[in-house]
Amino acid sequence: MFTGIVEELGEIVRVTPTAGDSALVAVRGPLVTSDARHGDSIAVNGVCLTVVEVADGTFTADVMGETLRRSALGALRPGDPVNLERAAALGSRLGGHLVQGHVDGVGELISREPAEQWETVRFRLPTALSRYVVEKGSITIDGVSLTVAEVGADQFAVGLIPTTLKLTTLGAKAAGDPVNLEVDVLAKYVERLLGSRATDAHQVASSTGEVA
Repeated sequence: MFTGIVEELGEIVRVTPTAGDSALVAVRGPLVTSDARHGDSIAVNGVCLTVVEVADGTFTADVMGETLRRSALGALRPGDPVNLERAAALGSRLGGHLVQGHVDGVGELISREPAEQWETVRFRLPTALSRYVVEKGSITIDGVSLTVAEVGADQFAVGLIPTTLKLTTLGAKAAGDPVNLEVDVLAKYVERLLGSRATDAHQVASSTGEVA
């Protein structure tokens, strides 16, 4: 579990294809590797990866084909910057929101609107995810916990403060760039529970003859 508060701006060192359609990815991140061990979890652009090896400020992780297909990690190349966050520790402050590190889909940056103290950045998202995004709700973009400022049928906007622009990859993203999106997991659980309740109610009504 993560919080969406980026700890370090790391860098892709190498991407080595392995068996099938998976890959072994090496990421430089002196801060997040300072106490990392084999088996630890580190979020890379919002994707939870398991540490395989740590050496000289760099960690490697196996990335399955499913992860490469469902996220924007497959487009990363050596030298690309990435947002890094270690797994949250029990008892630590929750600065962002509950983030699983399980990407729901890939979005696309549409436009940037600079202002005096911040930027409004607009993203396109898969229509299947739009029902989970609400104004003033939380969303994770490339591992960064953000508050939704505006929402439409297939797009939404967030406001980025100078700190976010400077310390994460979102400051350098351009129109057309892909981003990893994770919607608020609470919204998905609520939908599932309400859907199950509606199904149960329909079955009860059918058995009693109350539904034609």
